[in-house]
Amino acid sequence: MNDSGFTSADKPSLLERLSALLTPEPEDRGELVALLRAAHERELLGADILAIVEGALQISDMRVRDIMVPRSQMDVLRIDDSMETIAAFAVKTAHSRFPVVCDGKDNVVGILLAKDLLRYFAGHEFNLRATLRPAVFIPESKPLDVLLREFRLSHNHMAIVVDEYGGVAGLVTIEDVLEQIVGEIEDEYDADDDDDILPDHAGHYRVKATTTIGDFNEAFATAFSDEDADTIGGFLICHLGRLPRRDEAITMGSLRFRVLRADGRRIYTLLVDRLPASPEAEAGAASA
Repeated sequence: MNDSGFTSADKPSLLERLSALLTPEPEDRGELVALLRAAHERELLGADILAIVEGALQISDMRVRDIMVPRSQMDVLRIDDSMETIAAFAVKTAHSRFPVVCDGKDNVVGILLAKDLLRYFAGHEFNLRATLRPAVFIPESKPLDVLLREFRLSHNHMAIVVDEYGGVAGLVTIEDVLEQIVGEIEDEYDADDDDDILPDHAGHYRVKATTTIGDFNEAFATAFSDEDADTIGGFLICHLGRLPRRDEAITMGSLRFRVLRADGRRIYTLLVDRLPASPEAEAGAASA
């Protein structure tokens, strides 16, 4: 041990001291991200790890309102629904949790876990109201990193989002938060990876944002340019000049796009509808 109190093992080497002088510690988040990206460019950090770290840093700047499922898009059950209606709705939507409401979506009385329906199907006595789990209510201004910590500590996976007046603004799940960090989390109910464009029973089309513009044009008889982007998701971003939010609708020509899945960095899935022809267009086609 020397006079400074450090052993030779504790004392930084000359190379370490020179490195600290040449590459000082980052002083803000921007410098940290730049340092991480430089490490990726030098192949010291994998692309997936870089994306996860950037996502983890990003959620501290995001609020619940940025990722919540809006009230209008919530799939809810009603406390007076029949068991046949509840079972059919659970199968159709394939969710694992459902808000249960009474007298409208603003009065959430609890959360039903889909697995609790097994008692009903097994022939046991089933009382919906007694089966409900307590609903957790959070403000739409809550930071995402705080919400993630609360989800972990409480073991809750869903929270009901309320506005400043106490009305229901939407809902958010732990999966929604995690997808901001690691990207889209697909499960067995998501579209097959081999299918970029899938029609559904309602006449809509579920389209992966990574679908090439050429394949999209061929499927929908459009003529979108691939000069500025290779994929339909990139094309929409270029058209808007920004990243669209989840559930945002964009109309282009005879098609309407709705963003089904997106996070703070990319679009994942789109819902595409063909718009009905206007009377003027139909009249022009008839005269031709």
